[in-house]
Amino acid sequence: MTSTSRQPGRAWIITPGLRGDRFASAQKSGAAVAVVDIEDSVALPDKQTARTASEAFFALTDPPCTLGIRMNSLTTLDGIKDLVALAAYTARPDLLVVPKVESPRDIELVAAALDADGYTPDIWALIESPRAFDTLPEIMRAPRLGGVIFGSADYAASVRCGLGWEALRYARSSLVNAATAANIPAIDAPTWELDDSDVLRRDAERAKELGFYGKGCVHPRHVKVINDVFTPTAEEIAQARTIVAAADASGGSVTTVDGQMRGTPFFNRARALVTEADRTA
Repeated sequence: MTSTSRQPGRAWIITPGLRGDRFASAQKSGAAVAVVDIEDSVALPDKQTARTASEAFFALTDPPCTLGIRMNSLTTLDGIKDLVALAAYTARPDLLVVPKVESPRDIELVAAALDADGYTPDIWALIESPRAFDTLPEIMRAPRLGGVIFGSADYAASVRCGLGWEALRYARSSLVNAATAANIPAIDAPTWELDDSDVLRRDAERAKELGFYGKGCVHPRHVKVINDVFTPTAEEIAQARTIVAAADASGGSVTTVDGQMRGTPFFNRARALVTEADRTA
């Protein structure tokens, strides 16, 4: 399967590699990307079992969404073993999530090991350490990098801060800024509160406001909330079309729309939203 540089989707769901009983529910959850995990959710003695079992996650003739895998860090022996195993998979992932990325070399190594005739998977970097944030511009220049994902739990553990929104605002804003400068999408970390949909919705709304393209989740019932928040509403699309029409009528000059001044930045944002809406209609 060849990567097609498609939009990554708003909701990403991750499921443990040892829980084959959960594979189908993750794939059919409505998330645009379903990722099987053989890193943090798998204990060290079980890595090989998960590595072998996870191949079944990709054995679908017509998958309902993009299917990916989160491998182990390339600074560990298990990360190297993952690359060897993935290269031999008969059914291969559309997408690779590489954890603990701190250098563009990590992305280059995965591409060198897995790229083949007819197969160039999307490669995404999980940004989850202070050192990674120090080297973000270099990481973003990796030619095969498809996007970045914020790893809030590992980052908070590294800097010994809380997992609350304010404690991690700087990291999130920095990641979105660097990703936007490189013209690649950024996906926010999951909300770890499983049963409170209000907390999830508030987190998703904040992530969207900061500029994240979508958000991860660890339970199928989170998918709908994330999709609802990140999918532009009919009202938002209609307002964007009104702004585009006003821009065209003014020849691109500053104008007013519904009593508010609008100029080039607003025109560009509105055109981008209309283009996305038309593409996904």
